[in-house]
Amino acid sequence: MSKTPKPADDESRGGIQVIERMTRLLDALSHSDTPLGLKSLTLTTGLHPSTAHRILAALARAGFVERQSAGTYRLGIRLLELGNLVKLRLDVREAARPWMERLHQALGESVNLGMRQGDEIVYVERTSSGRATVRAVHLVGSRAPLHVTAAGKLFLAHDPHPTVVAYARHTGLPGLTPRSLTTLPALEGELARVTREGVAFDNEEIEPGLRCIAAPVYDDAGSLVAALSVSAPADRHKPEWAALVKETAAAISAALGHGSSAPAQ
Repeated sequence: MSKTPKPADDESRGGIQVIERMTRLLDALSHSDTPLGLKSLTLTTGLHPSTAHRILAALARAGFVERQSAGTYRLGIRLLELGNLVKLRLDVREAARPWMERLHQALGESVNLGMRQGDEIVYVERTSSGRATVRAVHLVGSRAPLHVTAAGKLFLAHDPHPTVVAYARHTGLPGLTPRSLTTLPALEGELARVTREGVAFDNEEIEPGLRCIAAPVYDDAGSLVAALSVSAPADRHKPEWAALVKETAAAISAALGHGSSAPAQ
């Protein structure tokens, strides 16, 4: 006899319950200066030992907790990595926001701040022009492949050549518009130009009728951490904006401690 499928609502509630239990265990570990054993964790969280043990094992596999040789647990390094990533994004957004507003006021177009996450650009801040005539693709939280965006090309241009080749192979360089760069030679040629000019362009490669200019943002260690870009409909786009975009990106970099002291705002 076949089993009756569980209702979707039951599966949803079960997933939420697991997340709540994981949170209780992580909270308990965060409040202790020393590793905790299973018994202490079950007393603190009220979870059944088998349930706590099963969830802790999953958290350990993901790196969110570490299991010590004595059978105790502590918070894992993965949480530190994620925390540092969140802190970096918050710091960059805070430093960039006033300069983005200045650039927006000067050009009257949408200004975006993108950061790399794997093979994609994630847009973490944006000022809207309020007069866009094409679909907005740079909404906060949206993602796009590196090779079809001006911001993404900046990060690829900073990668070693073997890394770019590997990116092309495992992504297949999918095209989103007829203008997208979908071959490795075309991408290599574009990245060489980005390296020479220190600025990247998206020529209707992610959306027909939309063009973009991007310049790099560096942190105090000289690492590329973000890309500042201006996007506009093709009929309003002006290549000469590149100088002001680069100047603004440099000001954000200085505010993050790159090069000389941060300029006055």
